[in-house]
Amino acid sequence: MRIGPFQLTNSLVLAPMAGVTDLPYRKLCRRFGAGLAVAEMASSNPVLRKSRKTVLRTDRQGEPEPRVAQIVGAEPRHMAEAARANVALGAQIIDINMGCPAKKVCNRASGSALLKNEALVARILDTVVRAVNVPVTLKIRTGWDTSHRNAVRVAHIAARAGISAISVHGRTRACGFSGEAEYLTIRDVKEAVDIPVIANGDIDSPAKAKWVLQITGVDGIMIGRASLGRPWLFGEIDAFLAGATPPPPPRGSVLLGLMREHLSELYAFYGEECGVRVARKHVGWYLKGCAAVPMPLFRNFLAQETALGQQALLADVIGCSTREETA
Repeated sequence: MRIGPFQLTNSLVLAPMAGVTDLPYRKLCRRFGAGLAVAEMASSNPVLRKSRKTVLRTDRQGEPEPRVAQIVGAEPRHMAEAARANVALGAQIIDINMGCPAKKVCNRASGSALLKNEALVARILDTVVRAVNVPVTLKIRTGWDTSHRNAVRVAHIAARAGISAISVHGRTRACGFSGEAEYLTIRDVKEAVDIPVIANGDIDSPAKAKWVLQITGVDGIMIGRASLGRPWLFGEIDAFLAGATPPPPPRGSVLLGLMREHLSELYAFYGEECGVRVARKHVGWYLKGCAAVPMPLFRNFLAQETALGQQALLADVIGCSTREETA
């Protein structure tokens, strides 16, 4: 798949997820086979541009190319300024968020709330595309609700504005993340425009990825929640689509080494206090793919407040899961 001047190594994209797709996680998923990784959305509000959260979300040190920043907002001028600021910080692709269903985003008329206002969609896209000399992509949902699926019309607006690729989550804003994603609207979007189209939503296995590609005809697959605790899913899908045998998921000492490395990256990136908090959820996601770990041991891990304490317990946690699998 090609986005502007960038020929990706494959058609697999890590979806932007607030609180998840930080720099350490993007680098990890790229290492395991994602052809592209989109950063967490960063607000275009100029008041927030120097906040610690925004500074962390725009950190791209050591990230593989092409580097993608996602911006969110509803004011065209602010969106253009945010796009330019992110390019100055090293972003090589700007992604515009018109897909987030969160109330705190939609209540500001941002994210998927913008799908209600196609005229404003056009102004934002036109303004941002003109503001930067890098490719601009767009992420949307199928519409506001099931009675108002306007993804095809928005895709036409995007193509006319010069958007380089569009990602479509197969749910409406009203659906949130409930129910099953539908892909027929995504197929309609692909048939309607000539720019690359990427399908997103409930793609959690190599077989599902292949099926979605077949029924939609899209150019790429975007994976979000299914990658949590399974960053190697990208490599499994890539191998399967190429007709090869997917590599086995890491277990035992290999998984332990991976988790140690990931946690160390989190401590370095956020600082120890915040890094320890972020690490807790990632370890929980990793363990979902393992056999059951004794709850007292897991609670003890969650209670740790230092990097040293967490790292000291990791071997016991993974050791228990490995013993359960081989028993």
